[in-house]
Amino acid sequence: MPIEFLFSKICSSKILNPPKITTKTKELGSKYSPDFVCTPFKYTLGTYIECLNMGANTLIQMGGGCRYGYYYELQDKILKDLGYDFEYYNLVSMGHTDIKKIYKILKEINPRLNVVKSIYYLLITIKMVKYMDKIEDYIRENVAYEIEKGALNREFDNMLKDFSKVKIYTTLKLKYLKYKRRIKKIKLNKPKDNIKIGIIGELYTLMESSANNNLEEMLEKMGVEVKRFTNVTYLLFEKHKKSKKHLKKLKNVKYKMGADAMDNIYYTKYLIDNKYDGIIHIKSSFCTPEIGSMSIINKMCEEKNMPLIFLSMDMNTSNTGFETRIEAFYDMIEMRRKVE
Repeated sequence: MPIEFLFSKICSSKILNPPKITTKTKELGSKYSPDFVCTPFKYTLGTYIECLNMGANTLIQMGGGCRYGYYYELQDKILKDLGYDFEYYNLVSMGHTDIKKIYKILKEINPRLNVVKSIYYLLITIKMVKYMDKIEDYIRENVAYEIEKGALNREFDNMLKDFSKVKIYTTLKLKYLKYKRRIKKIKLNKPKDNIKIGIIGELYTLMESSANNNLEEMLEKMGVEVKRFTNVTYLLFEKHKKSKKHLKKLKNVKYKMGADAMDNIYYTKYLIDNKYDGIIHIKSSFCTPEIGSMSIINKMCEEKNMPLIFLSMDMNTSNTGFETRIEAFYDMIEMRRKVE
């Protein structure tokens, strides 16, 4: 929603909302992708094909840190080999955001681009993202305990609708404070000894519910408080600084390992130190950085007797088998508590 808001304000183009990822999306992406490419490549390629079929003639990608930074070249070639006529822009170069490059691309999309207006709406969008993530973090930790089921997410959806109508920053802040109060007033029945589970891993699979078989919703129904560190605010505005701090605090890692691998090792330490009940590490198949972190995370959890489960996802992951593993992990945590 924030990106749609920003481009609707600074560009004269029509903004198309990508359809939700479905089995058809996954099948399209897999059909035209290399066999052993990571799963997010397939899902995003399938989404691009659906958007182009809806009439889109311009695609924009923003991402880096691992193989994701190279999707642009290969996906562009695949789509053009399929006969699609479109412009494809990548806003990130070598894992870094290039302001001059972004300005040049936006100028190509909208030759009448107003720089002052664009900066103003960019700042509003940044604040919007941060506000949304703060509320989502609160909901994630408390949604399992709401007395009136669905109340928290309904208020969040209403907040998003109001955010989309914002024209000035003051209005955005007032709307945020309004919904923050309303959401905090929703009654909860949260026990003091509730089960708390942290989820870490590869960012796309963590954040995209269709890629993780609705993991958070599943845990919510079990009555679990969920802690997830990776969100848009972290990826865009905090990761660079936090990664440096995390590396200094880790004794068993001397170098960054690509993508979020090193940070996930730090977050494992955090979850152990803060006495969470378990850790779920989830990644897409063939995610090389996370494979490198798994042995270290496993050793840390073994030393501190922390329950840990590794989950690797692709389009063929069975919902039933996945649910069974999560339920077994939850049951194991419950049994441990009874013994202790």
